[in-house]
Amino acid sequence: MGTLHLVATPIGNLEDITLRALRVLREAQLLFAEDTRRTRVLLDRHGVGVRPRSLHAHNEAERIAMAIEVLDAGGGVVLVSDAGMPLVSDPGERLVAAAIDAGHTVTVAPGASAVSSALVVSGLPATPFTFVGFLPRKTGERNALLEGLKMRPDTLVFFESPQRLVATLGRLREVFGDRRGCVARELTKLHEEVRRGVLSELEAYFETGTKGEITIVLEGASDDPEALRPADLDAEIRDALRKGVSSRELAADLATATGLSKRQLYTRIVELRNRKG
Repeated sequence: MGTLHLVATPIGNLEDITLRALRVLREAQLLFAEDTRRTRVLLDRHGVGVRPRSLHAHNEAERIAMAIEVLDAGGGVVLVSDAGMPLVSDPGERLVAAAIDAGHTVTVAPGASAVSSALVVSGLPATPFTFVGFLPRKTGERNALLEGLKMRPDTLVFFESPQRLVATLGRLREVFGDRRGCVARELTKLHEEVRRGVLSELEAYFETGTKGEITIVLEGASDDPEALRPADLDAEIRDALRKGVSSRELAADLATATGLSKRQLYTRIVELRNRKG
């Protein structure tokens, strides 16, 4: 029986690929990619000679037959994403299901992920979290999804296009209130930008437009109905800083008062202190 390898590719910096992933790519009898031009840049950069073939929503059925033929002969088939982990907002689910149903091995060569990368740099709790992906385009479906997430305590992670970023930030603010969030743009690339703040601040900052690959991280709902809302918490932080309270002392006091993590609070205090300066 053959093996289907799901191989993570860099989300920006082409050096962010594992030695194992490069070996698997070089040994592949058949390599599928959504955008062969982007994958070819990565392969050329690392001297991998295998020819990528396209796999997308319109030709997946045809490509499955090709893959199963190679797998039945005991060969290796590789699926890569344009960036990050395969199948995360990318095609390939039917290929994986077909390989499993046919009794072949399906394995993963893990690596870069915009989801986990944005989550850990956001300054928001990394666990638990819920990956939402791209919001539905239809207004009714989008509103229903957001309302269903409104009371979740999980940190939420979204993908978004630069053209819809400001509108999405505004809609999130309307549904969730002025919670803290983070917009991570062009992660690991030359123009990487990580912007943190409450949603109204992020909306104002990006209102003139932006470019690139975007991930939004949003704090979850508090399970304490008496907990301070983000805007109120920021006001309390600013007031304490004006009175000369040290950042570490303030973080400790607020952690006791709110139940939020001291690390999370300290990160926000430093941001507001620097913004004031």
